[in-house]
Amino acid sequence: MFRIKTMNSISPAGIEALTARGFRLTARGCAVSADEKRPEAMLLRSAELHGYEFNPELLAIGRAGAGYNNIPIEDCTEKGIVVFNSPGANAEAVKELELCSLVMASRDVLGSIGWVRGISGEGAAIPKLVEKGKSAFAGPELLGKTLGVIGLGAVGALVANIALELGMTVYGYDPFMSVDAAWRLSREVLRADTVDDIFRNSDYISINVPYTEQTHHMLNAEAFAKMKRGVRIVNESRAEVVDDEAMTAALESGAVAKYVTDFPNEVILKAPNVIAMPHLGACTPESEDRCAVMAANQLYDYLLNGNIKNSVNLPDTSLSRMGVCRLCVIHRNVPRMITRILDFISDRNINVEHMINKPRDKYAYTIVDLGASIGEDIADSIRAMDNVLRVRVI
Repeated sequence: MFRIKTMNSISPAGIEALTARGFRLTARGCAVSADEKRPEAMLLRSAELHGYEFNPELLAIGRAGAGYNNIPIEDCTEKGIVVFNSPGANAEAVKELELCSLVMASRDVLGSIGWVRGISGEGAAIPKLVEKGKSAFAGPELLGKTLGVIGLGAVGALVANIALELGMTVYGYDPFMSVDAAWRLSREVLRADTVDDIFRNSDYISINVPYTEQTHHMLNAEAFAKMKRGVRIVNESRAEVVDDEAMTAALESGAVAKYVTDFPNEVILKAPNVIAMPHLGACTPESEDRCAVMAANQLYDYLLNGNIKNSVNLPDTSLSRMGVCRLCVIHRNVPRMITRILDFISDRNINVEHMINKPRDKYAYTIVDLGASIGEDIADSIRAMDNVLRVRVI
């Protein structure tokens, strides 16, 4: 049984995706518990793992969601722990909330609702009061306006496509757009060569990027100075991509007309013309189910087969099983690493049936299917090699 620890409340669909494995004759089952002390894998949502002491047996962490800034990625990689997320599983839910946010950024729907509640008790005068007061909550239509989408992953592509259906002109910027995202994106989305093109041309801006060192405060005072005056901004990605102090100044000056965010804090809640929601982006039962099931399936495939899909710290690597046993090695991406591993194996008269190696920045992952079983003595010898971070024999 694979030992899996849950943190946070995980959708029952995700738990079932793991525990139901035990009923399949060809698969190993999973023991899933929040109290597991020596897990081989962890399944979580927003639990904070910075400063967490990982047990030596931990092989993988599955994040049931897209963001992963609650996980110490570099520390995990150095310990040979694969970190998975669930990109795209919550995309529909976030897209719908972004559509709602674009409307709320234009029309003072929330203000009007509050005002109408305030005239309760006026009796027969309410219809006249409504007709007289409604103009205070008027706002522009989306039709004919320009939307700039920063980040064209699963969510950004959906937002761009639906904005076209609303009659908007859409510019997209994403220097790292994947092939899958490109296929999802409408041909009518205009390409922005730089993020400054988005700033200069957009009446509305939608931010859909992960939080990294490169995206930290990408919307700052310098960025606001390049934007159209009165721009309306929607941020359903991460709080840290916006400089809250600079945003407050832009809102106070009218440079930004409205800011809709899913990440409230003390600074932004004191600013004018802010609509702040309590991180509702993926808060639908359907989204929570999809995220948990995707994370669970990825964890299980890695535990059982060593395959990696949707990892945030190691390369996607998948190989159909062939041979008697499988050797999986996480190592640094340095010259002659593969040669050393293969030479060591061949010197012991073990045939290589099939293999794959994939690099990602400073790290790499190698899967080797062997024609004979190997013991822990061989695995330990490979573990002792320089630049090797994790060795598994499956």
